[in-house]
Amino acid sequence: MVDGTRDRDELLLVTGLSGAGKSSALKILEDMGWEVVDNLPLFLLPALLERAESEGEERGKRRCLAVGIDSRTRDFDPEALDERLTELRQTGAINVRFCYFTCDPDVLQNRFTETRRRHPMAADRSVADGIRIEQEMFANLRDRVDRVIDTTALSLPDLREHLRRLFDLSEEQRIQIHVTSFSFRRGLPRAADLVFDVRFLDNPYYVPELRAGTGLDAAVQAHIAADPGWEPFIGKLEDMLAFLLPRYVNEGKSYLTIAVGCTGGRHRSVFTTEAIARRLRGADTRVTVLHRDLP
Repeated sequence: MVDGTRDRDELLLVTGLSGAGKSSALKILEDMGWEVVDNLPLFLLPALLERAESEGEERGKRRCLAVGIDSRTRDFDPEALDERLTELRQTGAINVRFCYFTCDPDVLQNRFTETRRRHPMAADRSVADGIRIEQEMFANLRDRVDRVIDTTALSLPDLREHLRRLFDLSEEQRIQIHVTSFSFRRGLPRAADLVFDVRFLDNPYYVPELRAGTGLDAAVQAHIAADPGWEPFIGKLEDMLAFLLPRYVNEGKSYLTIAVGCTGGRHRSVFTTEAIARRLRGADTRVTVLHRDLP
């Protein structure tokens, strides 16, 4: 049982497609202080949790377990895994989070080809067939996870930073906010929770002396801020975020990605991203900024 003097134990289930980075993620989580078990047979999960809870009570502190369970695991069954997680959540004795790793099939195939690894679902068939079979296996389970991490465009340092933002045990009581600018021509950021379109603002691109600049330049910033719509927009946006953030925190959300887009991703979205970040930084939030489409 969990008493009132100790926070609830944490269980982070890590699953997803083979080659999508789960093993690397578990190593990173271990470096961050999680106790990690990989390729655990599902029937052993209750015993592991019971042992962890007992040891945690003896030590007077909670246990934080990250467990890898996927298609390599003996008798792996996505439906049974989902049922087990539902049972754990209903007891309320442990805080359960479920993380799914995915990646574009072409990138997965290249990873297996480059490393000459055999896909676990392709013993007697092609890697492409193995990837397709595994995607079908996870099709229903993926819709019920807490967090999907797409590693298609993530380097190992990017993955490490992403996991730190999501699961850093030392700062879990503070919500992490990631604000990114982007170009609509290059598509929406995959991980965006909130997306704002600032193409209604006056575009510095059409001012010859500003075209080569970015939203980080003072002259470009002054041009955008002079738009009559700027102040009402940023004021209303700030009010909306002030309303939303406490509710996200109350719901247990530890990470929020805000994406701001314009046509080229160089001027208006960059300026707005910086403005949002300045307004959100405070004692209860951690804010990082990325300008995705700046060279």
